[in-house]
Formats: sequence, structure tokens, C-alpha cells
Amino acid sequence: MMNISRAALATVLLCPFGGRLLAQEAKVTPLMTKELPDIPGREALMVTVQYAPGQSSAVHRHNAHTFVYVLEGSVMMQVKGGAPVTLTPGQTFYEGPEDIHVVSRNASTTRPAKFLVLFVKMKGAPVSLPAQ
Repeated sequence: MMNISRAALATVLLCPFGGRLLAQEAKVTPLMTKELPDIPGREALMVTVQYAPGQSSAVHRHNAHTFVYVLEGSVMMQVKGGAPVTLTPGQTFYEGPEDIHVVSRNASTTRPAKFLVLFVKMKGAPVSLPAQ
């Protein structure tokens, strides 16, 4: 497994995820970051995110191709203009670079949820930004 650079780790832990700081809300575990030499200027960043029961994020965007894979529990996801979906383990969700993520929440008020996220983004760019 690749080690995450200090800059990438700081981006994951300190930048806003859904308008809130990751360290205060969701438990985020960085797994790896990797430059993508076949796609100049791009990198992949992989993290796991854990939501406590009932936890959600504010409206946000990623400016990245964002792939979500649910590991445990159930999560509700929705991008602006799309229908809300409730995902369970083994199901996936995609957000494009222009999408605004209007719903991201744990669908359960009693059980935690955990999902894997893969971002393909501009190298060094923030992982998440508040939607405007």
C-alpha cells in the first residue's frame, strides 16, 4: 500500500467535507494516494468514511470523479437534479466533477455506516468544497 504524503493527508483531514471538518464529524481513514501518470495532472485518492447513526454532511461538491462503495450499514445519496438513492453493502454511487452532492447521510438512526470513496481529481486540489 502506498503511503499518503503529508500534503494529501492534511487535505483529507483538514479540508471541508460537506461544509464540516472531517476531524469533527465523519471518521475518515486515508488509504492511499497515487499520481496517475497516464492522466497528466491527476491523482487518485482513496479513503473510507464512517458516519455515526443519523449523521449527514452539508451540501458540497468534489470537483472530482467520485466513486462510492458501501461497506457497512446504509447510506442515502443524491446529487442535484437526481433522485435520492439508499445504498446498502456492495452497492455503488458516482458523482461527476460538476455534480453538487445535496444528500449524503447515514440512512439509519441506530447503526453506523461505512463506505469506501475513490476520488480522481486534479493533483493537489482540495477533496471537497462547500457548494455555492
